[in-house]
Amino acid sequence: MADLPQHPHFPTRFERGVLYATLNRPEARNAMTQDMVLAIRALFEAVRDDRSVRAIVLRGAGGHFCAGGDLKEMLASGVSPIVDGEADPIATNSRVFGETLQLIQAAPQVVIVICEGAVLGGGVGLTCVSDIAFAKTDAKFGLPETVRGLLPAQIAPFVVERIGLTQARRLCLTGAFFDGAEALRLGLVHEGFADEAELSAKLDATLAQVLNCAPVANAVTKEILLDVGHKSMSVVLDDAAQKFAEAVRGSEAPEGVTAFVQKRKPKWANPA
Repeated sequence: MADLPQHPHFPTRFERGVLYATLNRPEARNAMTQDMVLAIRALFEAVRDDRSVRAIVLRGAGGHFCAGGDLKEMLASGVSPIVDGEADPIATNSRVFGETLQLIQAAPQVVIVICEGAVLGGGVGLTCVSDIAFAKTDAKFGLPETVRGLLPAQIAPFVVERIGLTQARRLCLTGAFFDGAEALRLGLVHEGFADEAELSAKLDATLAQVLNCAPVANAVTKEILLDVGHKSMSVVLDDAAQKFAEAVRGSEAPEGVTAFVQKRKPKWANPA
């Protein structure tokens, strides 16, 4: 694969088809600066067309996933004035995070997040755009923006898509905190874990399942899933039929079907 962009607050490593990326500001519970958001965006842009990257695992350093945006940075930078004829710079910076969430959600790879410690604001946003999320039982989730006079502006729409409007309204409009067990009950995450050993076992099992799937088939299936609710069902099904025909005529289906008949694993199941 090509060289990946590196950032001290967002280091990465690549191992057997899996890209591990770490939010690395443990002293701030991995609160995201604008520079970190740009680094996350750069990484997902860099691997968007790289099918050697089969899964991306996002985790935070120091026992926390992400405490949201860095409010100290926002206070230090002050309120930027609006220049006549130009967009409000605050709105522009806010939208960059929303665009980053969209980019992660649409990534052709399987995106997995590990939620532990603080999972607040933007950390919840990152969770909502993942394909698979694990949460430590005692993780502290919350959307506290309105408590601070702010808005979960770029996050709330993804919360609605993830857990539905009625629960999103409750969480966004109370700023209440909840734990990993409640996140599991709400459907915000998919599995819980109590300790590192349990997480390791569950993550290894999940990655093994992902790597058994053909990379292009997974990417295209994800496109179909994300179209639901955004396009009419007839359009979704017409497009899916065309994608299915392309898959049958492609290179993965013959290998996958032949491997099934021969009772062996397909070639993509053991990435280098």
